[in-house]
Amino acid sequence: MEKKVAGTAGYGENAAQLATQYESIEFEALHHDVLHLFPTQPSAILDIGAGSGRDSAALARKGHAVTAIEPSKELREEGQRRHALLDIHWIDDHLPDLQVAKRLGRTFDLILLTAVWMHLEKQEREIAMQAIAGLLRPEGKVMMTLRHGPVPPGRQMFDVSPHETVELAAQSGLQARHLSERPDMFDRTDVRWSVVVLEKM
Repeated sequence: MEKKVAGTAGYGENAAQLATQYESIEFEALHHDVLHLFPTQPSAILDIGAGSGRDSAALARKGHAVTAIEPSKELREEGQRRHALLDIHWIDDHLPDLQVAKRLGRTFDLILLTAVWMHLEKQEREIAMQAIAGLLRPEGKVMMTLRHGPVPPGRQMFDVSPHETVELAAQSGLQARHLSERPDMFDRTDVRWSVVVLEKM
């Protein structure tokens, strides 16, 4: 029987290299098409799959209260080291259940999933969407990017359409606020991205 590849596979063993790659792109450049949808007042933000902490750090610098979830121990420690001077609450948790985040007893104005959602199987996405909706405040937003293209060796990814994502979100009381597509920031011609922003009704 073929062993199932975990969604975090390929990240821990390459943590330092991946962190350097992630940090090479500025927050404003990566999220340029949805910057106007980020909260302008100090807000509670949950960064799921925070990786090196690039987005968490940028948001913390803007005065937001940031909780960063990263299931890869190596990447989480890399992020904590790189952004040690910033007030970021790092936790070890993972999709689809987000059990640790739920136990915090908090809700958030914004939940960020950058290059994360495509690691989940269909059933996991259904569970995760409900969990995310439960952690979101009324009129809060979910921002996610979906990767399309060949799957790197040793990784688990699924080609998730933005339309499927919007339909799934509707079942949890979330509605589409923004949909767009963009090329890959690392100039990979066979990779493109969808940007999806959801809002709690």
